[in-house]
Amino acid sequence: MDPVADNPLRTRDDFQRAVGQLFEPLSAHVSPGKARVRPMASGAHFPDVAAELEGFARPLWGIVPLGVEGEFDQWESFREGLVNGTDPSHEEYWGTAGDHSQKHVEMAAIGVGLALTPEHLWEPLSEAERDRLVTWLNQINDAELPDCNWLFFRVMVNVGLRSVGARHDWERTQESLDRLESFYRGDGWYTDGPASDRSPVDYYLPWAMHFYGLVYATVAGEEDPERAERFRARAETFANHHVHWFAEDGRALPYGRSLTYRFAQASFWGGLAFAGLNPLPWGVIRGLWARNVRWWLDQPIFTDGGLLSVGYRYPSIKMSEDYNSPNSPYWAMKAFFPLALPADHPFWQADEEPLPDLSTRTVQPEAGKVICRDDDHLFALSLPQDSTHGREKYTKFAYSTEFGFSVAGRSPGPGRGGHDSALALSLDGDQFKTPGSLTATEMQGTTLVSRWEPWEGVRVDSWVAPALPSHVRLHRLVSDRTIHTEEGGFALDRTGDDEGDFVHETGDGTALARYPNGMSAIASLGDDRPATVVDGEPNTNLHHSRTVVPTLRETYEPGDHWFGSAVRAGPDRDAAWEGEMTTVSTETGVAVETADGERLLDASNGPE
Repeated sequence: MDPVADNPLRTRDDFQRAVGQLFEPLSAHVSPGKARVRPMASGAHFPDVAAELEGFARPLWGIVPLGVEGEFDQWESFREGLVNGTDPSHEEYWGTAGDHSQKHVEMAAIGVGLALTPEHLWEPLSEAERDRLVTWLNQINDAELPDCNWLFFRVMVNVGLRSVGARHDWERTQESLDRLESFYRGDGWYTDGPASDRSPVDYYLPWAMHFYGLVYATVAGEEDPERAERFRARAETFANHHVHWFAEDGRALPYGRSLTYRFAQASFWGGLAFAGLNPLPWGVIRGLWARNVRWWLDQPIFTDGGLLSVGYRYPSIKMSEDYNSPNSPYWAMKAFFPLALPADHPFWQADEEPLPDLSTRTVQPEAGKVICRDDDHLFALSLPQDSTHGREKYTKFAYSTEFGFSVAGRSPGPGRGGHDSALALSLDGDQFKTPGSLTATEMQGTTLVSRWEPWEGVRVDSWVAPALPSHVRLHRLVSDRTIHTEEGGFALDRTGDDEGDFVHETGDGTALARYPNGMSAIASLGDDRPATVVDGEPNTNLHHSRTVVPTLRETYEPGDHWFGSAVRAGPDRDAAWEGEMTTVSTETGVAVETADGERLLDASNGPE
């Protein structure tokens, strides 16, 4: 059931109504004491009480901004839950929150609620109820938090407590802010934790580091003007980088962890509006924001009961993280922060405008990416990044708004590991490995270079470069043992196969697939590796439940081997495939050239 199916999502009134429509299915699962929400039996790595608190708190990210300038008819229920959840004598008490507790995450929404809507969440409470709420929230000041964006949760809680004149720890708030600022890398870029060349850059930069900074600058900026100005200036700078991650239809590049938060991708643009910033024209900002929310709410992301599901473009728990409970997806409600602005604000007065003119190739060294914008396909060539949140989310060669990416399935063997846009290696031909940790990475202009040493005595250097509408890859494998390899192109939706409406072409080192929703191909360069079209394991791709992956395979004996590929995909099933590229030897290595001699990639130097 799609709870917003009848909502065109065009006007401010439409988006206000959408908040209530999204919350209504969840409200059917609220506990008798209104403090907990348990929509289904699946869980996360943390205790059930924290997951049930998520269901109470996360909708507040949308309800609180709605409540600033709009109407919401269930404030009494939220107050009852807030009172009971913070009362140690009540059976629905949320309990203590020690070091690294998930409960600190959910405290942040309550803190923002105190700051923006005290008339709903603070003023109606009795003195005793307020005291218990303050005591429960202040646990975040006594606990150790992960050294990352979580420090902003302490900031949000103390900003809220300070705004209502309640007990708080402003000194520790400033210490947390100082630490958060140490994660800044320059030119608008943060990492979610101590900054280093190997720290991953993902959506926690826009929807956490910048978003919370903008909330702080807006709510507490008068008390801390210099820091507030830094947060604003950094976000304005970053906006001109982040716009490249979005396609014209509203989709954003799927990359990294926590993708089940879906239209939280729009929260950065909403945060800019909330802070009164328009580094891009207001119509462009509104268009980026609205198209992303609208695209998401037009996808099959809901359960039969109308709940936001765990998954990405459709429900699939296979792509989730261990901290994704059934309530986790409601963090997406952060996208609705522009609702805190009055109807006459320039954001709401502006007509949606399309994307500005953007380069077909945009190098973002801070993110380790080259963003490639073809006429009908937005994808990012990407340097592998170290992460503990799923190697497929950080170490593929390319990430696409059109084709998503796949995670590993449960079955071993060739073709079963989510090897789209990846090179996988195996010692036995059965258990395959993709990069988990890289020895070195480097950007050489628009070429991405990485070194991977999966086993002792085995080294792979890879070079990846754009060749729009394709991209090319070159690999050097140096090994003292036999290595089985599998290299995939983009995963393609296989809808249409039940009617025979598809084409597979394999041979001469090329694998190509055409289905109603597009084409995908990979061609071997430097040798004619055996080619096939692999059926992906169901429900492992973020965009489509059933996919195929054009794939090259080869087994290499011990020695020094060079091999490469040309890769293309797009939504036009009849697009021409011209994989006429070749590898040539140079004095210092190997290069990839077109048939007419244009140099696309030069593998003269590996990463240092």
